[in-house]
Amino acid sequence: MSSDDQQDPTTGQRSGRLIKAPEHFLDPEGVRTVFREARSGRRDFIRRAFAGAAAAGAAPLALAQANPVPADGGDPNILNLPEHTTGLGQPVVTDGYGKPSKYETNVQRRQSPGLTQTTQASVSFAPLQSLFGIITPSGLHFERHHQGWWDIDPSKHRLMLNGSDPSLMKTPKVFTMDEIMRLPSVSRIHFIECGANTAVEWGNVAVPTVQYTHGMVSCSEFTGVPLKILFDLCGVDYRRARYVLGEGADGSSMTRTIPMELVESGEVFVAYGQNGEMLRPENGYPLRLVVPGIQGVSWVKYLRRIEVGDMPYGAKDEAVHYMDLMPNGLHRQYTNIQECKSVVTTPSGGQVLLDKGFYNITGLAWSGKGRIKKVDVSVDGGRNWRPARIEGPVQNKSLTRFNIDWVWDGKPALIQSRATDDTGYVQPTYRQLRAVRGTRSIYHNNAVQTWLVQESGEVKNVQLS
Repeated sequence: MSSDDQQDPTTGQRSGRLIKAPEHFLDPEGVRTVFREARSGRRDFIRRAFAGAAAAGAAPLALAQANPVPADGGDPNILNLPEHTTGLGQPVVTDGYGKPSKYETNVQRRQSPGLTQTTQASVSFAPLQSLFGIITPSGLHFERHHQGWWDIDPSKHRLMLNGSDPSLMKTPKVFTMDEIMRLPSVSRIHFIECGANTAVEWGNVAVPTVQYTHGMVSCSEFTGVPLKILFDLCGVDYRRARYVLGEGADGSSMTRTIPMELVESGEVFVAYGQNGEMLRPENGYPLRLVVPGIQGVSWVKYLRRIEVGDMPYGAKDEAVHYMDLMPNGLHRQYTNIQECKSVVTTPSGGQVLLDKGFYNITGLAWSGKGRIKKVDVSVDGGRNWRPARIEGPVQNKSLTRFNIDWVWDGKPALIQSRATDDTGYVQPTYRQLRAVRGTRSIYHNNAVQTWLVQESGEVKNVQLS
């Protein structure tokens, strides 16, 4: 049977083919140009630069992914035995640490073109359009750094616990990594999302693919020690010590305030493990905070000190950054929770649908308030909605995968997803969000995302008024 005749076994519809989105849009000179133009306030240039680079790379990409089945005469890929069927393969453990296939080397994190002017204080985006399930491979986990990353010697790393006032902690302590790793541990799956995820889309469409619109979110199984265990060992006065300050060991000395009730609930822990192995250096090795549901800046990396206090600390990244600018000119401070959000990852921007027929619409949903209860999907810009299939496991404050069958008739379609969490919170549209937040904000954009499938099959990032 040729690829043109293949059918989806559940619907009987002919299955459509899809060209993946280009993984990279700008070369180094293009990134430098975006920096220059962004400095002068020309925001639209970012979008045009992405579009031009994508168009230039579309034809080679299509050719690279094409290995069509002949119309007649049989398929040589099945009729002729390939080398890997007739020859001897490579020996075991050619690499002590496994690597992806050479055919998947394009699936990479990508640096932000225009967020910052230094590579140390920057961000990388996870390739959501190329991932399956809910776990982000450690090597593809998004990064946000304020002064670059370090590979710290764990034998020399220490974690100090103290109180802002001696009466708040009976016995301040310093822990080695060995001492921490000998304490009772937990392993939990949680998402982490930068508060600035989807930031560039507040005013209008700015970037083309889901990697750049939503790629500052990832999900891992983290392993570590509940912070309350450490606090109990130190004799914290929970009645008076109602706030916690986490401090990182990198040059930016990242410090963040965390409400004590999150610690008392048992949710917050100090993690040394990620996805079954030690943390990667880019993700905070050898120790970081895990604060489920709270924006990523509070998940302090290279964790060196934790202090308890009786009031919020008002640290630099709480008093100047990571605040929400409201339409009346005031700032909302300590808005840490990442509200319910979702995005369709396929079909999504930069991809191309080659045929009419059956497609599986798939994406991710998450909520900093709890579990995802349902996800609805629309293919007509929100006029009509259908419930998507929720793929297990559905975990607390974790990414959740959803799927829904769709038969494309070749006409333009506007694909959206709308998530609801178990508190009853429903993901808002841009109109609903801007009615409260305006258009000048940076953080906590959880609006419904729209992808336009054109008659040509090309998928574009659009916003509906």
